[in-house]
Amino acid sequence: MVGGSAEQVCAGSGTLRVPVILTFLPQLWCYSGRPKRAEFRPNLGLGRGSSGERREAGRPKGSTGERPRPRTGGGRSCPDWELDRGNRFFAQPRNPLFQPLSHEPMRIICIATLAVVLACAGAPGPAIAQPANIGPAITQPANDAPHIEWEVKNRFRLFRNERDFQRHVAAHRADGVLAAEMRLARDSDGQGWAKDMVGNLCIDATGRVPEFCVRDGTREDYLAPTAHHIGVVLANAPPDATCAWTFENPEDPPQQISVNCEEEVKLFVRYGRTTTVGVDIMVQGAPLQHATAEIAVRDLLITGLGDSIASGEGNPDRAVSLSDDGFCFRRFLGAVRSEYFRPGRAGYRGDKSCESGPDLPQGETDWARHGARWLNAPCHRSLYSYQTRVALALAVEEPHVAVTFIPLGCTGATINAGLFNPQRTRECPSSTDGSSCSGTVPGELGQLRDLLTLARRHNANRNLDLMLLTVGANDIKFAGLVANIIIKAGTERALFGRGGLITSVEDAQRTLDSELPSDFAKLRAALKPLVGENLQRVVYVSYGHPGLQADGSACPGGRDGFDVHPAFAVDAQRMRETSEFVSERFLPRLKALARCESGVLCDNPALDSMTFVDGHQQAFVEHGFCARSNEDPIFDRECFQPGGNSFTDNAAEAATHPLTCEHEPAEFRPYAHRARWIRTANDSYFSAMTYPQGLPSALQPSDIHDATWGATSAVYGGAIHPTAEGHAAMADAVLPAVRSVLGLSGASQ
Repeated sequence: MVGGSAEQVCAGSGTLRVPVILTFLPQLWCYSGRPKRAEFRPNLGLGRGSSGERREAGRPKGSTGERPRPRTGGGRSCPDWELDRGNRFFAQPRNPLFQPLSHEPMRIICIATLAVVLACAGAPGPAIAQPANIGPAITQPANDAPHIEWEVKNRFRLFRNERDFQRHVAAHRADGVLAAEMRLARDSDGQGWAKDMVGNLCIDATGRVPEFCVRDGTREDYLAPTAHHIGVVLANAPPDATCAWTFENPEDPPQQISVNCEEEVKLFVRYGRTTTVGVDIMVQGAPLQHATAEIAVRDLLITGLGDSIASGEGNPDRAVSLSDDGFCFRRFLGAVRSEYFRPGRAGYRGDKSCESGPDLPQGETDWARHGARWLNAPCHRSLYSYQTRVALALAVEEPHVAVTFIPLGCTGATINAGLFNPQRTRECPSSTDGSSCSGTVPGELGQLRDLLTLARRHNANRNLDLMLLTVGANDIKFAGLVANIIIKAGTERALFGRGGLITSVEDAQRTLDSELPSDFAKLRAALKPLVGENLQRVVYVSYGHPGLQADGSACPGGRDGFDVHPAFAVDAQRMRETSEFVSERFLPRLKALARCESGVLCDNPALDSMTFVDGHQQAFVEHGFCARSNEDPIFDRECFQPGGNSFTDNAAEAATHPLTCEHEPAEFRPYAHRARWIRTANDSYFSAMTYPQGLPSALQPSDIHDATWGATSAVYGGAIHPTAEGHAAMADAVLPAVRSVLGLSGASQ
């Protein structure tokens, strides 16, 4: 029975006991047994997903929408319950602001029954308005007394599923992103955590952020949320206590529920409105206690822009699976044709030899189908990016904050071709619907403006809270500097030189002096309107030096980590020259450009200077591409030979056993802990094995055995880019600056 007078409830008992809970009975809920949590959904226009899920949970007042049909008929202890498929129960309350989501399929008990037990205890005595064993209401003080705690559920909104977010919460120990990454890597046996999540993101089939997203079964406006899912608990709850909860906001009638105080109450709360929550804590024989709190979710809109460091290049969300046998690549040494074998893609059913000529289109399609998977393949955008890890870490640390993240970083981006204008696609994703790849990616700034326009259709005040930015290396043709270091003299060097893919230090210096300053000034002007005219909200993150030893000197020459292609070897002299250029000229110039220092003219340095981060650079000194440790994975120590003889030279033998070690290629672990935080060419090939799309037409491979692809496959998947651990270390350096800009305490740190 719900409601009714005390006389009706306790007729014939000879005793009238009226505990405070009875005053709530007209709006109380039934619940099933003792569920672990009570879940409520507000009528805020939130739809349900497809595949048989309920589409409408109700809408704000004044709007229309189908609501769940309540069960009717007599003889039910809880007449408002509706049985759904799977023995889940949904309530249709008298005031439909909140609706239960689901409960365990247990015996249904009405809260009114609990009230009857409390009200009709068999102790004799005269009828009184309030029983002697229920004392006066008191408001709980702080400290160890019962108090209300709440958190936003699944508060990294790029994740569709709460379980994915909770996996990162479980790895968090308040000791930094790098430490959490190492735990996650260990738990995944070095295969990486992102492979289990990349298919469950608020990212559409093209790799872009959508306007709407189904998260935990509820269709939400991703860019401009109207409500957030929260959980409320009573901390330090007395044993066997009953909690009568009340939730109020300025726009809706108060809503109430009574449950065991050990249970978490879940509900959606309106975004942009403060919800006041109060709880009466009832224990038989003890005074009534009361606690209050206010719930106001802060939703941070954060974007990440820039180049391959911004995108997470080198770290596919799902690394390529390697076959144990060899795959043939051609080489052209003057007029002589040669070939060599390296591990191929597992599952590929086409021709693995070089004998039959160019593969048919279906062969290339099958090859693409077995490639690595990225959050966004055209940009090689990855969840391992420092930008994503920063946004995710904020969500893990801050229980009252939701993070709406817009990742836009793209491998190969320069300020002009990438941020302002379209750029070439890095790699075309495997198509399941026969659609073709456009070959270009829209400019990041244009994409961002379009997304903000969409968001403001629903919330006119939706603005960016923070922008993460790394750009400038491609502007000075840093990839050409790498090619200049690692490609030996010969046919491949001549071919790449004619294609404009080799850059000298002198060429890079001229660009740094003449073009980058003006391009950076143009970028600064374009960013200001996006961040409220205050560029302190742009956090510019500099590059870690990729090629230093622990003593600060340049990594030595040789083939260690680069023998995946016969033409690769680090040239020691060019390495030293380039290392000095990066340390002494390139990185300091970027700092001056971002901070309006050292002769860089800005209209208003106080507002035009970006928040600058380079605290990770010292840590990278000990983790360059040449770093080795006895704690590196056994595969690396035994199969990637320092002398450059990792692969079988004899073509006949290499076709079935491409490695000289006793291990199989599939034993490589792309996300295992290792001393180096920079991918070598070997790492790049074994992790991504990229078939590139963004090459000049003269260098675009004719087929998957082509000589040019043999070289590009080893570097276009992220050679000389940070590993997941490197990105995590960058995130740790960035977080203090981000917290300062956003006014967050980082209390859990």
